[in-house]
Amino acid sequence: MLTRVWSRGFADAIKKKPQIVLKDGPSLQDFVSSGKGYYCHTRFMFFSASVAEAVEKYEGKLKLEKGDRRLRLPPWLKKEKILPSENENVSRLKKQLKHLKLATVCQEARCPNLGECWGGSEDSLATATIMLMGDTCTRGCKFCSVKTARAPPPLDPLEPENTSTAVASWGVEYIVLTSVDRDDLPDGGADHLRKTVQLMKLKKPELLIECLLPDFAGDKISIEKLATSGLDVYAHNIETVERLTPWVRDPRAQYRQSLDVLRYAKEVSPRLITKTSIMLGLGESDDEIKACLADLRSSNVDVVTFGQYMQPTKRHLLVKEWVTPEKFDEWAEYSKKLGFLYVASGPLVRSSYKAGEFYLKNVLRNRQQ
Repeated sequence: MLTRVWSRGFADAIKKKPQIVLKDGPSLQDFVSSGKGYYCHTRFMFFSASVAEAVEKYEGKLKLEKGDRRLRLPPWLKKEKILPSENENVSRLKKQLKHLKLATVCQEARCPNLGECWGGSEDSLATATIMLMGDTCTRGCKFCSVKTARAPPPLDPLEPENTSTAVASWGVEYIVLTSVDRDDLPDGGADHLRKTVQLMKLKKPELLIECLLPDFAGDKISIEKLATSGLDVYAHNIETVERLTPWVRDPRAQYRQSLDVLRYAKEVSPRLITKTSIMLGLGESDDEIKACLADLRSSNVDVVTFGQYMQPTKRHLLVKEWVTPEKFDEWAEYSKKLGFLYVASGPLVRSSYKAGEFYLKNVLRNRQQ
């Protein structure tokens, strides 16, 4: 956190310029909650000038803060603050979301690219990411700051209808649906999610739908419900390498189980594009990443994205390494050689990544011809 060190007395404090001190290494939540920076779910993190001044210049090594184990922020993760652009379409979407009580990751994360993503352009499709089944998860993964509870509030029965009505009226061509885990429900919420997808396709058949889904505790009936719902991209994140899975993810989220989910979704619906994401910087080795990629390809996964793990709050897992942009490029090239349909790799890439959605849109449209 940033603290101001003042000289003795209020009068002296006014005369002297406050000194900015970086007491503890910065976490993602420090910047989001301060109101001085923005976190974008899809691509970027933006920090204020004061934060940039507070972080010492990178000198070739990433050092530990004195008295703390957190790594200093590297230069490639520091960006100038950019305010989100606003247009008629974005304003209309915001009003409608509020009226229908729908949540989007774009707004929850105060993403500065919201205007670009929702507004679209001639060479970039409009995209949005909606979060379903509430904001409380039944699992407690150590990298995630989503609220957890054994028995979250019941599902909103109007959510599928409200979501499909809203999206059908938007100008978006590609929608990403994501959700929390709901182990408290017999089917993990599969029927609820399936109904949402089917209503969206009914009201706007040309809409392309990607779902970032839970593992449904490995239940094949639930997986099949979503794989045959009409969605276009079935996404489920492996998150990390096999050795680190018990440490990083909730005990119910097992490495082999996630692979089986992705494999079975493809078996049920071979035309589906399957997608997953890997966080780097948690202490994984190169050989472990290669083994994970080999497992994904043997499970017929089509798309993989790589992003830097960012510590959400001081209560979550520490960042073990800031992976350089050059290393991310190496993983992109390595993955492409393995035969993945598409790879997105970069420090601030997330599983919902606009460039990837644009590429996948073209792939899906070509398949429909």
